[in-house]
Amino acid sequence: MVSSLLPTMDILPLAYLGNIQYFSKLVTGQAVIDLYEHYVKQSCRNRCEILGTNGPITLTVNVAKQSGTKQLVRDVKIDYSKRWQHLHWISLISGYKSSPYFDHYADRLAPFYERHWTFLADYDIELTHVLLDALHCNVPIRFTEQYAVPNADDRDYRLSLSSKPRLNRPDPTFSPYPYYQVFSEKIPFTPNLSVIDLLFCEGPGALDIIKNSIRPAILPSTENEIP
Repeated sequence: MVSSLLPTMDILPLAYLGNIQYFSKLVTGQAVIDLYEHYVKQSCRNRCEILGTNGPITLTVNVAKQSGTKQLVRDVKIDYSKRWQHLHWISLISGYKSSPYFDHYADRLAPFYERHWTFLADYDIELTHVLLDALHCNVPIRFTEQYAVPNADDRDYRLSLSSKPRLNRPDPTFSPYPYYQVFSEKIPFTPNLSVIDLLFCEGPGALDIIKNSIRPAILPSTENEIP
């Protein structure tokens, strides 16, 4: 049973270039990603928000349409009939080429906009591993082996990590910590974008900013971090 992994769990969905709130759960070492929930359309599972010259931009991974019964998220396939990878990469370059750390991380991200993955879960998971490595955070990612039924002490974020106000839910354990952003001279600080925004702007300081966003601090021991 997944409940035996941790005394208290943060139950997360898959996420494409997850936001800072999402990574604030991963870095604690208390998170588990549910691969056996039903896929939810128009959610963080296949979309993220980055910053553009005029404000936030939503990037969406196209997925194959499935008629009839609902799909488990682990079974959802990516649709490459439209050039979404090219669009996403051009958007990242346009938004962050002038950021302090774009060139430092670009080579790690480029393969995700060149290669093809069959399943969305494989794509999201491999990309999340790369992002955690870029953060110098060695906390392992745990996954469910069945649908996760939360215990009384667990925190279920599967239906609350959304950029849409009507779908978002209060999170007393997260308070966005401000940092430098591109276009700051004309756009007010935009909280809780994809963690890629934080990495491109703050580089090695990104993990500290994530930790400073956790309320109250629920942090892994230093032995879980890469020096």
